[in-house]
Amino acid sequence: MPEMWFRLRWPDGRQETCYSPSTAIADYFEPGARYPLAEFLERSRAGLGAASERVRARYGMPCSRALGQLARIEEAAKRYTDAPEAVVTVEGIEP
Repeated sequence: MPEMWFRLRWPDGRQETCYSPSTAIADYFEPGARYPLAEFLERSRAGLGAASERVRARYGMPCSRALGQLARIEEAAKRYTDAPEAVVTVEGIEP
């Protein structure tokens, strides 16, 4: 199953590279797109959930790395919950 990496820029300018166990994440993010924080979290949950389900379909169990990545994203997003204008940019997606 091809792994993917997606690079983020958080609202404070901090950059992070995130993991997806499959190409499913590319269905949820567009390189260069800017997403309001709530929408970014929604897309992260859907995309990493779909990627984890692809792993489950193939190997019989969900992907703990995808679920762990989602947990890290949700934890990092807590820093910006008081900023309603917070935007996350997806800098790129690559294998």
